[in-house]
Amino acid sequence: MAAVVVLSNVLVQYPFHARVGRLDLADLLTWGAFSYPLAFLVTDITNRLLGPQMARRVVYCGFAVAVVLSIWLSTPRIAIASGTAFLVGQLIDIGVFNRLRYRSWWRAPAFSSLIGSSADTTVFFALAFAPAFVLLGANDPFAAEPAPFLGLYPWETARWISWAAGDFSVKLLIAIVALVPYRLIVGWFAPLRPAAT
Repeated sequence: MAAVVVLSNVLVQYPFHARVGRLDLADLLTWGAFSYPLAFLVTDITNRLLGPQMARRVVYCGFAVAVVLSIWLSTPRIAIASGTAFLVGQLIDIGVFNRLRYRSWWRAPAFSSLIGSSADTTVFFALAFAPAFVLLGANDPFAAEPAPFLGLYPWETARWISWAAGDFSVKLLIAIVALVPYRLIVGWFAPLRPAAT
């Protein structure tokens, strides 16, 4: 968990430079969008196999290690934003997962990841890049530059808002794809843990 978060905190500082026609993906994505959703996969598998208390322990331990390493490897601004967003998003994920855990196998991980990712994305990008949080150092001029929202002209917004929307879109896509390893891993380990539900 800590490795996923630290890697994501470093990668979120780098826009995803690629072009698709006229669309510059650097206006939409950072590299962190591709690694961070794995944190929800780890939480959901832990929650399913070992229960919500163990999932919370994994989140708290991952949080502690990740914040310390992120301050060293990224910036304090990114570490504070990430740590806050991580705790909010992951704890929401655990709560939603537990409410849905006895329904179809895919509902708990799908909906908990959707809602947890929404909260995480909103908190992280607001704290990391919004000018309102200048005391945290959220004054990155590149992030504040206007960019086409989701690459759509003529709608422009601050680049960080477009990044948030693009990153959230990728998180949702990866959450759907992550249902496959979730099902395989839970199916493999669940029979070994008869007390788990």
